[in-house]
Amino acid sequence: MDPLRQTQKKYGSQAMVAAIVVGLVFILLGQVPVGKGLILGTVFSVINFILIAEALPLRIGKSRAKTFIFSLGSIIFRFALMAIPLVAAVKYDQFNIFATIGGVFMIQIVILGDHLLKILGFRKEQQIQDNM
Repeated sequence: MDPLRQTQKKYGSQAMVAAIVVGLVFILLGQVPVGKGLILGTVFSVINFILIAEALPLRIGKSRAKTFIFSLGSIIFRFALMAIPLVAAVKYDQFNIFATIGGVFMIQIVILGDHLLKILGFRKEQQIQDNM
């Protein structure tokens, strides 16, 4: 598996597992809107992360103008995508807005947490080896 896909799988999986576990705890504690909002925001965060990674190679080898237009369109599309859970949380009482915002930032939280664990020495840096 190439490094880009490994990174997507690693952080996306960690974010979803964390959101499901924490969301389930909130649901079991009777805070159903908080749990549902966290999971909703995380699902869209993971989709956004995957779209970022898929769009990177598409910019290579294109003219500067085409790269700019593609990048701008990609950003606008991803912002619209990230607005969906926020609008749903504002519109429907079944989702907590603050938990949804937390879910939207779950990928960033997981990446930051992973790097903090490496800095503090709780996790060792993995070497990516090519099979050549």
